[in-house]
Amino acid sequence: MPVPLSAIRRAQEFLKQHLPQTRLVVAPSVSPRSGGNVYLKLETDLPTGSFKPRGALYALSVNLARRKVREVVASSTGNHGAAVAYAAKLLGVRATIFLPENPNPVKRGKIAALGAKIVEHGADLMEGFGLASAYAKAQRDVFFLNDATDPDLPAGPATIGCEIVDQLPEVDAIYVPMGDTALIRGVASAVRHLANKKVRIIGVQAERAPAYYLSWKRGEAVSTETCDTIADGLATRTPDAENVREIRELVDDVRLVSEQEMLGAIRHLLFEEHVAAEPSGAAATAVLLQANTDMRGNTVALVTGANVTPEVLRRAVNLLRGG
Repeated sequence: MPVPLSAIRRAQEFLKQHLPQTRLVVAPSVSPRSGGNVYLKLETDLPTGSFKPRGALYALSVNLARRKVREVVASSTGNHGAAVAYAAKLLGVRATIFLPENPNPVKRGKIAALGAKIVEHGADLMEGFGLASAYAKAQRDVFFLNDATDPDLPAGPATIGCEIVDQLPEVDAIYVPMGDTALIRGVASAVRHLANKKVRIIGVQAERAPAYYLSWKRGEAVSTETCDTIADGLATRTPDAENVREIRELVDDVRLVSEQEMLGAIRHLLFEEHVAAEPSGAAATAVLLQANTDMRGNTVALVTGANVTPEVLRRAVNLLRGG
């Protein structure tokens, strides 16, 4: 079911003690291309440089109130891991983060700086997930915070929807990068509860990691063999069936973006809007820069993360130079 409004309000009350409200800014360089007024919701304002602390901090706090938690464990490609490490440090518990081998070095560095133990295992998120789950089950008072399926976590990112409705009451459409779907399920739930009109919610996935796109289209969980994309925050290949059911209820459309389109959006955001974004963070903007996008009214694109690697940033900048 959509996230209850009561849970979203509880998350708001808790998170406002620890996190700032993120900015909603006009994007004049994007608006003419899309045919309407475009705004960027800058989740890069948050600690660790992504939207993820909203969910990690709220979910960990809820579980600490329920029972003893000696250690929190997460499996992540980076941003969720950094958010869990941040939440653990703030709330006074140990954290162990399972990452794929050869992870995003910027995100790994943030996790290490926050004092979490790091375990690198497997080629992608699913391999690390199995090891993290087994580790958590084998020990007492360990909480495995899985952002794909945790029932409390989506109330955290749902507060983004609350902020958008408050900052821009006349919003017509919101474009949301879609990885494990906790973000879009939370945002869509809040907007459905609070907006005084129908607001279109559009998910955005990478062409090379389209599992939830395919699942949304078919109405059932569809796995992919790989999820080889520069957008590690969108790199899911095994959808959860309940998440598929929810996005079918909450999401109006899902769009795909190519690797080149994400690189172009990183470049555009940096040079035209002075906003740093990683590939998954730029994915929503990438859709609005497509030539076939014709949006009217007030459109919001979430910029969900700023933790871009130097190598990817160089590739994006070289597009500007024709290289």
